[in-house]
Amino acid sequence: MLFRSDELRRLFEHLRGTARLMAQLQYGAGLRIMELIRLRVQDLDLERGIVTVRSGKGGKDRVTVLPDGLKVTLATNLLSLREGFDRDRAAGVAGVWLPPPVEHKIPKAGERWEWQWIFPSRELSTDPRSGLRRRHHVLEGAYQTAVRRAAQEAGLSKRVTPHVLRHSFATHLLAAGHDIRTVQELLGHADVATTMIYTHVLNKPGVSVKSPFDRLG
Repeated sequence: MLFRSDELRRLFEHLRGTARLMAQLQYGAGLRIMELIRLRVQDLDLERGIVTVRSGKGGKDRVTVLPDGLKVTLATNLLSLREGFDRDRAAGVAGVWLPPPVEHKIPKAGERWEWQWIFPSRELSTDPRSGLRRRHHVLEGAYQTAVRRAAQEAGLSKRVTPHVLRHSFATHLLAAGHDIRTVQELLGHADVATTMIYTHVLNKPGVSVKSPFDRLG
């Protein structure tokens, strides 16, 4: 299952605020849902147009495309996040959760700007492991609910989940003529056979990659 371009536009129109930006970035970069909600400030390179996915499926890092059409919105979002980050630091809020190897090597990294979540929760919560009150990333279920509700409001009759956005990213890239090996790398598939499942569209090698989000118009 995938979205047509007109269906994507309708879906985005019925999403608001953070959920809209999340859905646009998930589609525009071809991210898995957990890769999306776990993005940190250091993972976005607006100048180079790159999203770095750290410890994705299989524990491997990869890079994918950051849509040109989202750079201004993401930059504005980062300014807002920085204000919230400064308030948390002034209030003495504990740093964000860190992967154990990082926490062991750089215990205070969670208080640094570059390690902050791109999509943080509005409310603080208690870390069950450490007992600290800190700011977590948004919940997967809240984002999924927002996407499903927007799909209903947009009058989309198909069953909609955030994964359809990733599926659509792959299919639309192949339909635009990008070779399947490139799409495989952007999606983080270990086996090209997995990428083949996404589409039956013929591909043409040797075309530079542009996010399908920038083709929506």
